[in-house]
Amino acid sequence: MPFRYRLQKFLEIRIKEKEEQIKVVREAQNAVIEIEKKIDENNRNITSTRINMRKSDPRMYDGFDKFLKHLYEIGEELLVQKKEAEEKLKHEMDVLREKEQRVSVLEKHKDHKKEEYLYEEKMTEMKLLNEVGSQKHFARQQERKETEENDERQ
Repeated sequence: MPFRYRLQKFLEIRIKEKEEQIKVVREAQNAVIEIEKKIDENNRNITSTRINMRKSDPRMYDGFDKFLKHLYEIGEELLVQKKEAEEKLKHEMDVLREKEQRVSVLEKHKDHKKEEYLYEEKMTEMKLLNEVGSQKHFARQQERKETEENDERQ
């Protein structure tokens, strides 16, 4: 009879939950990367606006200043969003670690139970071989006695 783990369904459920959590973590990582790209784009806009401001007519400085202020506000909002996204990522990573731990506990339990099963199978096989060996030994003794009795009679 092959080894059958009685908690296999629970192990499969926990593995599925872990895989789903990995997807959530990837989405959170992608969100952080997206926000970082937006921050880089905003910084490039600020730099190009400053360069264009130096090249432009002094009468347009007021418009450039307002636009730069707007870009800096966007940058601050993006930094806040990035911080929130990183906190969410950290939380999701903690949840993933917990789910991985739950899976590893069941996998260790399964390994332990499999070792116990194999040991019991080995002991059962040894017992069976022992019984077969003793039966053969008893049969040989019976044959020897019979041959000795036959020899004595003759």
